[in-house]
Amino acid sequence: PGCGVVRCAGEENWVDSRTIYVGHREPPPGAEAYIPQRYPDNRIVSSKVTVLGLSVPESLEQLPGVVSLIIDTPTSPVTSGLPLFFVITVTAIKQGYEDWLRHKADNAMNQCPVHFIQHGKLVRKQSRKLRVGDIVMVKEDETFPCDLIFLSSNRGDGTCHVTTASLDGESSHKTHYAVQDTKGFHTEEDIDGLHATIECEQPQPDLYKPLGSENLLLRGATLKNTEKIFGVAIYTGMETKMALNYQSKSQKRSAVEKSMNVFLIVYLCILISKALINTVLKYVWQSEPFRDEPWYNQKTESERQRNLFLKAFTDFLAFMVLFNYIIPVSMYVTVEMQKFLGSYFITWDEDMFDEDTGEGPLVNTSDLNEELGQVEYIFTDKTGTLTENNMEFKECCIEGHVYVPHVICNGQVLPDASGIDMIDSSPSVSGREREELFFRALCLCHTVQVKDDDNVDGPRKSPDGGKSCVYISSSPDEVALVEGVQRLGFTYLRLKDNYMEILNRDNDVERFELLEILSFDSVRRRMSVIVKSAEGDIYLFCKGADSSIFPRVIEGKVDQIRARVERNAVEGLRTLCVAYKRLIPEEYEGICQLLQAAKVALQDRERKLADAYEQIEKDLILLGATAVEDRLQEKAADTIEALQKAGIKVWVLTGDKMETAAATCYACKLFRRNTQLLELTTKRIEEQSLHDVLFELSKTVLRHSGSLTRDTFSGLSADLQDYGLIIDGAALSLIMKPRQDGSSGNYRELFLEICRSCSAVLCCRMAPLQKAQIVKLIKFSKEHPITLAIGDGANDVSMILEAHVGIGVIGKEGRQAARNSDYAIPKFKHLKKMLLVHGHFYYIRISELVQYFFYKNVCFIFPQFLYQFFCGFSQQTLYDTAYLTLYNISFTSLPILLYSLMEQHVGIDVLKRDPTLYRDIAKNALLRWRVFIYWTLLGLFDAMVFFFGAYFMFENTTVTSNGQIFGNWTFGTLVFTVMVFTVTLKLALDTHYWTWINHFVIWGSLLFYVIFSLLWGGVIWPFLNYQRMYYVFIQMLSSGPAWLAIVLLVTVSLLPDVLKKVLCRQLWPTATERVQQNGCAQPWDRDSEFTPLASLQSPGYQSTCPSATWSRSRPQQVTLAVWKGKVSAEPPPAPGCSHHSCSSSSMPGCPGSLVGMLV
Repeated sequence: PGCGVVRCAGEENWVDSRTIYVGHREPPPGAEAYIPQRYPDNRIVSSKVTVLGLSVPESLEQLPGVVSLIIDTPTSPVTSGLPLFFVITVTAIKQGYEDWLRHKADNAMNQCPVHFIQHGKLVRKQSRKLRVGDIVMVKEDETFPCDLIFLSSNRGDGTCHVTTASLDGESSHKTHYAVQDTKGFHTEEDIDGLHATIECEQPQPDLYKPLGSENLLLRGATLKNTEKIFGVAIYTGMETKMALNYQSKSQKRSAVEKSMNVFLIVYLCILISKALINTVLKYVWQSEPFRDEPWYNQKTESERQRNLFLKAFTDFLAFMVLFNYIIPVSMYVTVEMQKFLGSYFITWDEDMFDEDTGEGPLVNTSDLNEELGQVEYIFTDKTGTLTENNMEFKECCIEGHVYVPHVICNGQVLPDASGIDMIDSSPSVSGREREELFFRALCLCHTVQVKDDDNVDGPRKSPDGGKSCVYISSSPDEVALVEGVQRLGFTYLRLKDNYMEILNRDNDVERFELLEILSFDSVRRRMSVIVKSAEGDIYLFCKGADSSIFPRVIEGKVDQIRARVERNAVEGLRTLCVAYKRLIPEEYEGICQLLQAAKVALQDRERKLADAYEQIEKDLILLGATAVEDRLQEKAADTIEALQKAGIKVWVLTGDKMETAAATCYACKLFRRNTQLLELTTKRIEEQSLHDVLFELSKTVLRHSGSLTRDTFSGLSADLQDYGLIIDGAALSLIMKPRQDGSSGNYRELFLEICRSCSAVLCCRMAPLQKAQIVKLIKFSKEHPITLAIGDGANDVSMILEAHVGIGVIGKEGRQAARNSDYAIPKFKHLKKMLLVHGHFYYIRISELVQYFFYKNVCFIFPQFLYQFFCGFSQQTLYDTAYLTLYNISFTSLPILLYSLMEQHVGIDVLKRDPTLYRDIAKNALLRWRVFIYWTLLGLFDAMVFFFGAYFMFENTTVTSNGQIFGNWTFGTLVFTVMVFTVTLKLALDTHYWTWINHFVIWGSLLFYVIFSLLWGGVIWPFLNYQRMYYVFIQMLSSGPAWLAIVLLVTVSLLPDVLKKVLCRQLWPTATERVQQNGCAQPWDRDSEFTPLASLQSPGYQSTCPSATWSRSRPQQVTLAVWKGKVSAEPPPAPGCSHHSCSSSSMPGCPGSLVGMLV
């Protein structure tokens, strides 16, 4: 839907607004001009109608296959075209299937039944037939079929409740209000008699732009707690907000894929150079007349007169076709299959399943699996990602007096507190009034809804009376505050007929008329309500962040409350301030007019509303502040510690205030006790210039940069000075803003230098767009590091889409982050296994796959190149057509596919225990040029061994036992046989993790080759126009020298690689190889991904090689098993436990008992 969406979003030549005639009724004559406008129907189209979607590399690879159909080819078109046809078919089937699923989903959506009102009656039609201006009736639990203006509902107050989970991920109920003029229309006849026009903007992607959020019901939202509503369609089909917000994710490409394409270009150059060399040498060789026209092959007259350049070009293309197999066409299909099938290992991982929520990990794209093994920077949100987003009301401070209620969490009272704890002395009489006003403010200033309970009539009973209220809100903070004040004696009951009811301490019901709601937004960082009491007093209650409330306060005990707020923030609590002002009727009238003018404005509505709110929310009286705790997620600190040991830098990006965020960073071990904090905040920039602050910080960190490098930093040594940087959103804006002389780059580079020298960075007071800016800044810095962003809310989507890898946490802030991410996990702690285990394995596997494919294709085609020197550059093929076709498709494809799915070079538990192993694969280590050149040279060496080995072996022994001489097909078959065995056994030597599947596929592939060759050469196939391979393979195997050649050449080919591995492991071992040598990855340690184990991480573990903790890790496994079974909670046995002191029955994890069991 790309281009359609862009047009719908309002191009310059469009009319700014649209006029909609409700029920398609034209205005009475003379009232106004009737402007008929054409709008799209309600059909949704998300499918992509493409025949073939091939990537650029695949298109390049098609060239040789296409050429072979045009020119006189040395190989048949079938031979050259079949592998390419296979690639194209697989890709087309995959994309066609995905498009069919999209068509199917579109049809199901477009054929949903919808209730229209026509001539005063309900008519049922398909959703796609809906038009702009139609009046629709929607019943409870139904989804709105298009964007509607809310006309009326069955409720007397003209409200309805809506959930927008499919739009913004919020599962909470939101209240919408009908248009005042039409809320009294309750029947089909009333609605049908309505004559009205609606003037609104053209479709905009902004979810809340036209007419304000309270009147607009968006497609995809669901009606809740309301029997039925009537609405008029204003935007339909691809012009609905939901369709305009279909975010086409930019195509993310992994570092491995980029390396593959670069290597492919190198091999394309090799292919062209081979063809050129052979073409030139052919004409050099044919310069002698007796070679160009031997007596047995004279040219015709037309051949002699043919243009020399045309002949040379044709020969060049023929050589291109002959050598085109060096381009690994099938590699792209194998990589696609490996990524797709490999992604299931994440979704099947039981360790990453969260029993509390019943959620497991999700893979939204499998294209970035290997990128999980290359991450250098992690950008994480705080609330809901590092913390639980499970708010607990801790205390409130009113005029300097602190109140601590019952400890309450998610509607359940915890048994460790009772009654109201008055920390300070009791307030005076006037203080008592302020106290009650504060509690009333918390009961009234919110958007909380009370879940309907059909069994209760009239006002709610006191919570202690048996019927407790169940609160629903889009913000967990609000629910925590309303529940907390409930424990302090004031209970919010309900909103009915625009009246809010609360139960005070004396069990009396108080009713307040709700006049206006000034909704919360992230720029103002506050919300307000205007209410009218039963006595006729009008109040404005305002609550919000301290930074947005204190500047608007003219009265109240600001200093005492500010001190308490700062103390709570340092302790990691989330704080809100509450203020109020009393309004006289004349003031309220002015406010109403101001708000109404802003709400109906078609141009600049947001700015006008913001200006109106700014004028209204001023001259407030400060009442007090609240503190809510958001607890740290389980194992968040362990996860961050492990990621830092792995060499990954962790940044926290949050909208919270600095003190709260810093306290959380200390709690999750991002900052340590010896971390020296550097501040780059607005407060400091006000005291000094930005230039001075940056240079001062730069001098501080760069003084120690010699001793603090990326590889030596572990976060555990007390000798090294450890720096942590704190920056806020305003300071970041100054750094990113271009200077007057146009040189913004200087500040950015200086800022990046400081960040690189810090072990951790905290960015607070960040807007969603600034989070994405930070990610982009690091992503495009000179090192081009691989970035990962993780968050759980809609405000994290921008950074998730910006980072190389985006991970959504399936949290309480909805599923928008999870839907827009590449991967989704239930908890932050699962990131550890996802990167250190799954990411590590994915990268190891796919890098071997890529290098191996290039290697085996060099082995395959270089003998063909050498053969041209012995056949007069006549483009004669060395191998039979069947071998050319099936080499990459059948003989060598399955072993590498299975290797790339199953390989575990070290055990899962070893990778979890020793995060430093992650550094061995950093910076695309296994696909660097040095490694690529080694594999290519190894392929060239093996190819020369195959060719010249067979050549010299048969030079004097080309006679079989019956005196028959071997021909060129026997020679080619021998070379091919040695090659198939060598490349397959090379993979077997590289395999560390053997299963029955590996054995079956590797030895099965060799067996299949032998059986195929026996059948191919043992039967006269009637469909072939040649029988050149008849009896060739069998005859070759009947010769003793052939057997000797196969064994000897395979051994010689594999020998250099074996020697290289032995020498490198002895002289320059990597950390991974040391682990393998020390015997850490024993068979009982190697747990398959099909049967994942619980984490065996030890908090005190610091050794580089996990073998050092052999005796410790075993008892820990047992202890965990005991804890899981809830038998006991004993501490793990001492590290010195020997197998003599524990019996095998009580300690099955002890090494001694393992030996016993193995025996």
